[in-house]
Amino acid sequence: MATFRVQPEAQAKVDVFREDLCTKAENLLGSYFPKKISELDAFLKDPALNEANLNNLKAPLDIPIPDPAKEKEKEERKKQQEKENKDEKKKGEDEDKGPPCGPVNCNEKIVLLLQRLKPEIKDVIEQLNLEKVFELMTSLHTKLEGFHTQISKYFSERGDAVTKAAKQPHVGDYRQLVHELDEAEYRDIRLMVMEIRNAYAVLYDIILKNFEKLKKPRGETKGMIY
Repeated sequence: MATFRVQPEAQAKVDVFREDLCTKAENLLGSYFPKKISELDAFLKDPALNEANLNNLKAPLDIPIPDPAKEKEKEERKKQQEKENKDEKKKGEDEDKGPPCGPVNCNEKIVLLLQRLKPEIKDVIEQLNLEKVFELMTSLHTKLEGFHTQISKYFSERGDAVTKAAKQPHVGDYRQLVHELDEAEYRDIRLMVMEIRNAYAVLYDIILKNFEKLKKPRGETKGMIY
């Protein structure tokens, strides 16, 4: 049987690819991954992410609580006007008016933490895509991808709670719901930072254990990559 020979040009391209891969792996192991793990660990120790009293997270809700007597008087006047006013268009416009309060802002403390977190989510997902290790980390990939959805869900649910609190300002449960959502998201942010840090640690471990195999790819009789 004739001996298979690789063209020198093709072999040169493979050698360049292998050298680039090894250089990149060395950079990840020696610099990038340790740096990210250290940064995320520092983030977890940041006072902003270690609030002992969650009551300090409460954002002001500029939604006035109506006076029952005044509200009753207002309702009676409205009923009287509706009887006198036969203009259906005017009636519809009155019903569409929003609650008597100014704009309700987001929880700035939560927003600032999310602004720091979202780039970290993007970076770790890019590294996972780059290293092609999703086959080994399917559950982690799914969890990281779900972080963006989780953040969007928080804002959606908080917006609904604020809307209900504005429409029914006399119901204290809706006001409390806003604060409960903020506290839950605060705890989730800390968990997400931990997951991202741990993802880098797993990537570091996988590449480190397989570094020699990356430098000297296995033959047909060699063992599978870890």
